[in-house]
Amino acid sequence: MNQSALIASILFVSSFLIFQEADALPEIASRGLEKHPFLCTGEWDTRHPEAQSIFLVQDGKVAWTYSIPLYLCPFAIQEFSDVNMLSNGNILFACMSGAGIISPEKNLIWEFRCPYGTETHSCKPIAKDIVLLALNGKVGKVMVINTATNTILKELIIPTESTFAHYQFRHVTITPGKKTFMVGLLGEKKVLEMDFDGKVVWSCNASSAWSVIRLENGNTLISGDSEGYTREVNGKGETVWEFTQKNAPFKLYNTQTANRLTNGNTVICNWVAGVKNTEEWKSTVQAFEVTPDKTVVWALSAWDKPDLGPCTCIQLLDEPRNSDEGQWPR
Repeated sequence: MNQSALIASILFVSSFLIFQEADALPEIASRGLEKHPFLCTGEWDTRHPEAQSIFLVQDGKVAWTYSIPLYLCPFAIQEFSDVNMLSNGNILFACMSGAGIISPEKNLIWEFRCPYGTETHSCKPIAKDIVLLALNGKVGKVMVINTATNTILKELIIPTESTFAHYQFRHVTITPGKKTFMVGLLGEKKVLEMDFDGKVVWSCNASSAWSVIRLENGNTLISGDSEGYTREVNGKGETVWEFTQKNAPFKLYNTQTANRLTNGNTVICNWVAGVKNTEEWKSTVQAFEVTPDKTVVWALSAWDKPDLGPCTCIQLLDEPRNSDEGQWPR
């Protein structure tokens, strides 16, 4: 084969693969609104500084929204980075400059405002009226708060050397037994499991760990944010499953959160708002579901009627709810 023929063959194969990937997206994403009822939100939708929004999707349609402005004041940014529907239908959120609980009628039931120089990107339900809140600041820490009485039950320092609040950690999650919690340290490129006495009981190396979840099988699921990986590691920190760009039939951006479903699949958020060209956003997948053999079986790409914006986290409402019933074990 001469050089011209070889180049032509390469261009043909490349264009075929590109077509296949581009063609696969509408087919998968066409079921994006119908397959699951879900709650979703995302950070830094610069297209709408007047309205950073949470969306509730049911029966293939947006059933409810809640919005706040991007700028609370010149020195305080509000961007939704965590959202959870509680068992009573109220919604718990974190929005960088604070956290809160709102009712379906959009009444603010509880509110936490971050002190100057601090920010929060994670607020999780861990028992009835009890939340676990991550507070980034000069000294990073987690707080256990009773939202009914608005009292702090526990504060624990997170052992990070970083004093730059925005680059300390993101999501913190309770483990299934509720006696420890998980956190990823961005600066140290580590994942920690800590008990509620402040002791580190397990760790592993993991760069850009945006969210960390201890699975029921004892393994740990890590989202790699800007590095675009979703990885399951065992107790030795060894990778036993991983989904990366080479496995995806569409472009991965920042894989900010991931959750393991009861059927064994994994749902992953693909945040695109770090791309300044907002026209590029419209062709991306916001979230998707992948099987253990790495087949994508569901994808969300909703950028027009409805426009759900960038996706940082998603809660599938046909899955068991968060553990916000019972008592905190401390």
